[in-house]
Parts: sequence; structure tokens; C-alpha cells
Amino acid sequence: MIKRRLYVEERESRMARWSFRLALFSVPVIILAAALYRFGALDFRPALVTLGAGLGLAVLGAVLAVCACVSVWESGWRGMGRSIGALAIAVGVVAGPAAVLARGAMLPPLTDISTDAVDPPHFRALGIARPRTANPTTYPGESAAALQREAYPGIKPVDLDATPDEAFNAVLALVQKRKWRVLDAIPPRGGLRDGQIEAVAPTPLLGFRNDVVIRVRATPKGGSRVDVRSSSRYGIHDLGENAMRITSLMADLAAERRKH
Repeated sequence: MIKRRLYVEERESRMARWSFRLALFSVPVIILAAALYRFGALDFRPALVTLGAGLGLAVLGAVLAVCACVSVWESGWRGMGRSIGALAIAVGVVAGPAAVLARGAMLPPLTDISTDAVDPPHFRALGIARPRTANPTTYPGESAAALQREAYPGIKPVDLDATPDEAFNAVLALVQKRKWRVLDAIPPRGGLRDGQIEAVAPTPLLGFRNDVVIRVRATPKGGSRVDVRSSSRYGIHDLGENAMRITSLMADLAAERRKH
């Protein structure tokens, strides 16, 4: 007598499969958006839309993953591993942008920060190089300055016990160390001309471009004053990036001068 074996098919959750696919697919979409923008193949707005699509896929994958976990737990189907994997990928993708947006929500909607709001450094080379679709290079005025003073009271000029030439060279070295793209660097000429450096500073991960102008001016006592202005090329909110950029540069400059 031939005995027949009974095979029981163990079903797999379709939600678990799709949650993993969506979460996994969000990663190359975001990488592609950043790469195409960095290499100039995409303008800011299309790149932002593509980035948003990637984040949306990750969020959708996370929602499906949670639903799949509940479904798998109740039905006993396979797919718990895929669901947890999808959730881990989605959290990894969304956590960084979510933290930046949460921080930005507590800050005023500024895109142009300057250590000198009365006489801010002016963009010259960048005023020509900046695309027409970008934010204007004109400083926004007293209303923005008031918001800046309230949100970032520590953004101030740095006075150095160094000649303008020494201060200019120290700042230029820090800019080059950060690998910002220098468009213009005019050294100071005694009390006749201010030194000025203009550079493009991309954000670390996505490469969004920000324009920076640094002014080195002689002081009456023989020292020098350094002013920095950082402006987002696009958007209506810098999420605090410009203030952090200026603060970091000024802190490094003060530390560098303490070594001498």
C-alpha cells in the first residue's frame, strides 16, 4: 500500500513582500536624486521632487510593514522577517530627514544669515554665477535680521588679533579644508580694500548648494574683523543649516588663531 504524504502550503503575506520592495526601492531613488543633482543633471526642484518620492516610498513601506506584522502575527503566515527588514530600512531612510525637519520646525523661516545685518557682505562673483531661478542675493532686511537675532544670538563677527592678511589666509585655508568651491578670493590691501572670499558650500549628503561670502576688514587697532554670510540658493527655509555653517567656521577660525 502506497502512503500519500500531505503537503501543507505555508502562505506568505503579500503585504510583507510589498513593504520590503517599497522600502528597498526607496534607497536607490534617494541616491539617484542626490547623485543627479550633484552632477548637475537635475535642477533643484526636480531633485527635491525625486527625493520626496523616495521618502514617500519609504514611509509607505513602513506603514505596510506595520500592517503586515499585525497580519502575520494573527494569521501565522510567513513574512515577519521581511516586514521587520522593511521597517528597519524605512526607519534608516526617514530618520535623518525627519530629525532635520523637526529641528527646522522650531526655527524661523530664514534662508540668509549674516554676522553683520547692518552692512552684510555682498555677493559679487556669486551674484553673477547664481542661477536666475535661485533666491535673490539681496539681503532680506531688518525683518529677517530681527528673526535672526532672536533665533541665533551667537551669530556675530569675530575680531582677531591678527593682520588682515593673516586672517584672510587662515579663513581661506579653512574654506579649502572644507572642500567648498571657491569662486573668488580677493586678498585685503591694508586699509584700502577688504578681503573677500566667495564659495559654494554643498550640504554633506544631498549636495544642496549654499552660497557663502566672507569679508575680512582691518580694524582701527591693527587687527581684523571677519564677517560671514551664508545664503541658501533655493527654498524658503534653511532648517538652521546656514547658522550652523557660520558657527562652525567661526569656531574653527578662533581655534586656529589660538594656536598662534
